[in-house]
Amino acid sequence: MISELPFNSSQPELEKILDGGVRAGEKIIEVYNTEFSTEKKDDDSPITQADIESNKILKEVLEETGIAILSEEDVDDKKRLTEEKVWIIDPLDGTTDFVNRTGEFTIMVGLVENHKSILGIIYWPIKKKMYLAESGKGAFCHNEEWEKIEVSMMSEMQNCHALVSRHHLSEKEKKLLDEMEISVVTSIGSSLKVTEIASGDAEIYLTTTNKMKQWDTCASNCIISEAGGKMTDISGKEFSYNTDAVHHENGILVTNGLIHQDALDVISRLDS
Repeated sequence: MISELPFNSSQPELEKILDGGVRAGEKIIEVYNTEFSTEKKDDDSPITQADIESNKILKEVLEETGIAILSEEDVDDKKRLTEEKVWIIDPLDGTTDFVNRTGEFTIMVGLVENHKSILGIIYWPIKKKMYLAESGKGAFCHNEEWEKIEVSMMSEMQNCHALVSRHHLSEKEKKLLDEMEISVVTSIGSSLKVTEIASGDAEIYLTTTNKMKQWDTCASNCIISEAGGKMTDISGKEFSYNTDAVHHENGILVTNGLIHQDALDVISRLDS
């Protein structure tokens, strides 16, 4: 279980929620170590027993808060739209990496208030690493103990380290990275791209896809922001959460903040 919190949280049940994340992670690893089967959802994305079991554990804990929940693995009944606060969760982010046994999959729990991500939790079950941030309180990583994390201070784009999706890197994205003259590019799965940038180990991640959804970014948006970085769509627009449509229609750009505008300028130039 996770030791005491690194800050005084406005969310009274936060320690319980973190423990729920650890328990969900243990269940995911339990399934991971079996000959599990993979099904296809209506949108052709994979789902396993690990997704279902993790979702069940997280919801049991989160329902105690009395706050509405939007989960990747449940039907969206839209009742959340009348609420100021909503949990947005991805019980297993990186199911393809789970199926391919890369180890690069996470659990994501984000809390939204008035359409903004105000709390982010990402748990990496394989490494037993917990990332946590709350608006105005900083970003932290727990391995053996809590440590504050911050983005790197690299401001020259050509000297930056880019992270890209292991499974979905497009020709357009390759062209953008070439145009930015970024020579160090690493493939990594799930929300770990954002936690690496938040920890100062890389500077940029971008995707132009319109397939990402709010549960893919909600938790990590708070974490990268509190670590000093920035997350927008590829036109520079901030994300709004708990909206009717849950797709991010215009890609995602995550940086250490210092190179964000330079990256947007390159994207704009290539799109014009």
